[in-house]
Amino acid sequence: MKILVADDSRVMRQIVIRTLRQAGFDNHDIVEAEDGAAAQTSVAAEKPDLVLSDWNMPNMSGIELLHALRSSGNSVPFAFVTSECSDEMKAKAEAGGALFLISKPFTAETFRERLNDILG
Repeated sequence: MKILVADDSRVMRQIVIRTLRQAGFDNHDIVEAEDGAAAQTSVAAEKPDLVLSDWNMPNMSGIELLHALRSSGNSVPFAFVTSECSDEMKAKAEAGGALFLISKPFTAETFRERLNDILG
C-alpha cells in the first residue's frame, strides 16, 4: 500500500508520516508532495492507495486537488488533514468525495480509527 502525504509544510508532512507509523501503518510506502500541483503529478506517477492532503497550500489547494482528481476520473481514496475544520469545509470535502477530514492537532489513535478500514 502506498500513501501520498501532501502539505506545503515539510515539518507537517514529517509529523503526519510519524503519526502514521505510530498508528501502526509503518509498513506502507509513503510519498510526499509539497503542494496540490505536485500531489496531482504524484498521483498520476505513483498511483497511491490513499491521499492525505492539507487544505490550504500554494499553487493548488487540497480541495482543488480533490476536484481535479475526480474530474479526471481518478477515484483514489482521499482525506484531509488540516488545521481548519469548519462545517462548511466538511461539507465541501464530503461533496467533493473526500472520505473524512482530520483536524490538527491529531493523535495516532485518530489516524488508526479513521484509516484502519482503508489501510487495514
